[in-house]
Amino acid sequence: MGRMWTKDHRERQKAFERRRYPTDLTDEEWERVRPILPQPARRGHKPKVNLREILNAMRYLARTDCGWRMLPHEFGPWQTVYWWFRRFVRRLLFQTLHDVALMLDR
Repeated sequence: MGRMWTKDHRERQKAFERRRYPTDLTDEEWERVRPILPQPARRGHKPKVNLREILNAMRYLARTDCGWRMLPHEFGPWQTVYWWFRRFVRRLLFQTLHDVALMLDR
């Protein structure tokens, strides 16, 4: 006799399909990280990238140690991920420098 799919089964299947790699952010991790990410511009074009996917790609790269050009296509163009990586690095560096200067000033 066939097995009936319940709502719980469907939800677990959706979660499995949505989370492709073990390095993908969990919902809890995403909720913690999202507030510190750059906010979209109030004017102009809406962003065409999903920042959660960009972070998933960066985590994948860090964990697998693969090259940028070997990034799985599910994450989008490697050039886009690299551009965001550079932006995050610059932002983190400047934030760190600001924090150190603030601590020294106190």
